[in-house]
Amino acid sequence: MPQGQPTTVPDDGLTTRQRRTQPVLAVHTGPGKGKSTAAFGLALRAWNQGWPIGVFQFVKSAKWKVGEEHALRVLGGTGEGGTVAWHKMGEGWSWVQRDITDSEEAAREGWEQVKRDLAAETYRFYVLDEFTYPLHWGWIDTDEVLAVLKDRPGNQHVVITGRNAPQPLLDAADLVTEMTKVKHPMDAGRKGQRGIEW
Repeated sequence: MPQGQPTTVPDDGLTTRQRRTQPVLAVHTGPGKGKSTAAFGLALRAWNQGWPIGVFQFVKSAKWKVGEEHALRVLGGTGEGGTVAWHKMGEGWSWVQRDITDSEEAAREGWEQVKRDLAAETYRFYVLDEFTYPLHWGWIDTDEVLAVLKDRPGNQHVVITGRNAPQPLLDAADLVTEMTKVKHPMDAGRKGQRGIEW
């Protein structure tokens, strides 16, 4: 796509401006690192546009202090760009074996909150971080999610991250990026480190 020109122009009766301002559903999936990082990069762009941002973390522990949260909260409080609200529903169960009953309930409650916010047009930009896991495990019905996202009012952009994104979600998305792992420090026995993983 040279200079941002689309390769095809659909015969849908919309003007270029109308097509350009349609809400986007993006999915960042795959086994590689960087899915959430890319989503938070989009959140920075949304903040710069002055859009209210809602971040919903579905599996990271509420005790885990991630750098993106601190940075976006600080930016959201400056009054220069958009506001930022951060919601954590998980207990860290995606990578640590433990009883997941409470986590399943928390994920469902989180999705109910997302539905309420979409209906109320609370935010202009949503990050549903690691939301593919509750979908993949059947905790939240993928068909329901797709129906809610399809019928969301206004111009609300949504980015969903996580491995194992269900195929119907990929089919419905406007933008899908698969992160593939070519090489990772953990392959050499190195653990996550400050400034890289959090």
